[in-house]
Amino acid sequence: MTAVLLTGCGSEDQIWPSESKDRMVVGMSDGILATDPASGYDPGSWLLFNNVFQSLLSFPPASSTPVPEAAEECGFSNGSRTYTCTLRDGLKFSNGNTLTSKDVKYSFDRTIAIDDPTGPAPMLSTIKSIDTPDDKTVVFRLKVPDATFPSKIASGAGSIVDRRVYPKDRLLGGGKTVGSGPYKLDSIDKSKADFSVYSGYRGNAEVKNSGVTLKLFRGDQQALRSSLEKGDVDIAYRGLTAKAIAALDSSAGAKKDGIKVVQGSSAEVQHLVFNVADPVVGKLAVRKAIAHLVDRYSLVSKVYQDTATPLYSVVPVGITGHGTSFFDMYGDSPKPGEARDALRESGITEKVRLTLWSTPSRYGPATDDELRTIADQLNKSGLFDADVKSVPFNQYEKNIAEGKYGVYVKGWVPDYPDPDNFTQPFFGKNNVLSNNYENNEITDRIIPRTASVTNRADTRQDFIELQDIVARELPFLPLWQGQQYAVAHESVRGLQNCLDTSTVFRFWELSSAK
Repeated sequence: MTAVLLTGCGSEDQIWPSESKDRMVVGMSDGILATDPASGYDPGSWLLFNNVFQSLLSFPPASSTPVPEAAEECGFSNGSRTYTCTLRDGLKFSNGNTLTSKDVKYSFDRTIAIDDPTGPAPMLSTIKSIDTPDDKTVVFRLKVPDATFPSKIASGAGSIVDRRVYPKDRLLGGGKTVGSGPYKLDSIDKSKADFSVYSGYRGNAEVKNSGVTLKLFRGDQQALRSSLEKGDVDIAYRGLTAKAIAALDSSAGAKKDGIKVVQGSSAEVQHLVFNVADPVVGKLAVRKAIAHLVDRYSLVSKVYQDTATPLYSVVPVGITGHGTSFFDMYGDSPKPGEARDALRESGITEKVRLTLWSTPSRYGPATDDELRTIADQLNKSGLFDADVKSVPFNQYEKNIAEGKYGVYVKGWVPDYPDPDNFTQPFFGKNNVLSNNYENNEITDRIIPRTASVTNRADTRQDFIELQDIVARELPFLPLWQGQQYAVAHESVRGLQNCLDTSTVFRFWELSSAK
């Protein structure tokens, strides 16, 4: 193998919690939309997958480099076209069945074949075939060089299922799961999911609690906050508004009650997207004028209470290839004079009328306020007559796909912490932004070239070049990069290890000092 082998560092003899260790209660406003890893692309489902199922590789806390998990070692050969993994000894599913290379192959083949519209099959599109020369060896043969493949299969898309339980051509229903990860799913309904520790797990995780109850508040943020304050949940993860987090962080009462706000890193981003086929924002001069006028600092301060940070790049801070292209071209404060010049040079002398489209049901209740703030910034210049309209998510997505909107917002939470995941999905035909933007330099040269580079640090200059192109042509405007927050009682330990750019919330890191 030409690349350095990744070697597992976890102990085969895990440290398991005694009965005296506490069961943790976590609350979040999301639901869990899927329990079968061939489906489900939502945060709640991936939280379940990351704790119940094993992947060949996983992300350690605070790292964007995957290490072996169910595998003992993995490595590339044949110019990043072949990826070979050798499994650990003693792997078993929670039902007692032995986990072999046949289960690994079955899991990937099954996800690709089912191709569920809400599933991760597109992440596995570079797989050409999978061979299993023996029970411990898996050989992936790829259609093209894909240096990001280890990161892709370290995500929920790489979850390994029992081939004797999961149907080959359809999803497993009934909320049933059989995995080999550190937890078993004991029960699930619309209000909660109960997880117990799986004592037969063999991997890197060292479990520090006796189990986890995940309470699902399904969008009821006030109920989540109330449950935290009453002590019904130990941790509030995902769903509290920026205002609620800021209020709790500064509240004397919260401090007196032993409630703390824990901040972690995040690679979640949000963009203002321009449909380049639209008769108004299809004009580059209009997009440039908007770029000169949007005040990100005011936006994140006013709307998000500084729980996000201004973003001036396609690749966010903390990810290889991050740059400052938009800062360099448009600055960090409104420039009405330059916005006016951009319009006048293109013969645009009247106020530009446009609508900014929003959907708070997907991107959070602050999204409408965010778009209204941007509209106000544009209108304050005297160059625009902008308004905001908000619709339910299903209608929003349908109308975007049909090209009915000129300006709209799109959020992105990465599947894996690599610059490829912040670029490849956004460009070319059928891109996730649906904005009719194509650039052959990006899709035919930069992205394929970076995909073959196994040392991801060596791709930085290419991704800087890509971001310079996007800043010049403006198919979208980066707005902000999120920060992860959780609010917990002071007795909770390990929460910092659950909040990083991998977006893996590691149940096993949680414990209580009660």
